[in-house]
Amino acid sequence: MAAMPTLLVVHHTPSPTMQAMLEAVLAGARDDAIEGVDVVVRPALAATAVDVLAADGYVLGTPANIGYMSGALKHFFDCVYYPILDATVGRPYALYVHGNNDTMGAVRAVESIATGLRWRRLREPVTVIGTPDAKDREDCWELGASTAAGLMP
Repeated sequence: MAAMPTLLVVHHTPSPTMQAMLEAVLAGARDDAIEGVDVVVRPALAATAVDVLAADGYVLGTPANIGYMSGALKHFFDCVYYPILDATVGRPYALYVHGNNDTMGAVRAVESIATGLRWRRLREPVTVIGTPDAKDREDCWELGASTAAGLMP
């Protein structure tokens, strides 16, 4: 019997806005229509190479801080990059980012690292400037649901 595919959600959630986005992503990933996918959630400062190696796909969440991804998500990548480099080639990932003014630098930074890891981006990142509205939360839900559904056996 094959192991259940795992979606790893790695996030840095320091604000109510990021919490709302994370909750929407998780609601989508854990929707009842998605069967046979285990959703594992780790804060960026607690996620390890073991977590990444055990997963079949990833959702990454970060605020845009001073034009870049959060220090916590950067620390995550710094810690796991070489231990996972060859073992995770081709795995799918998705990204959500919140910023007060801009998200482009954070998106570019995460995509650059994901390209180095040779991960496969599933869809355009969900980016939110300011307070997320109903459409933003729906986009986060869809990001979680589509990423998890893509791992279904």
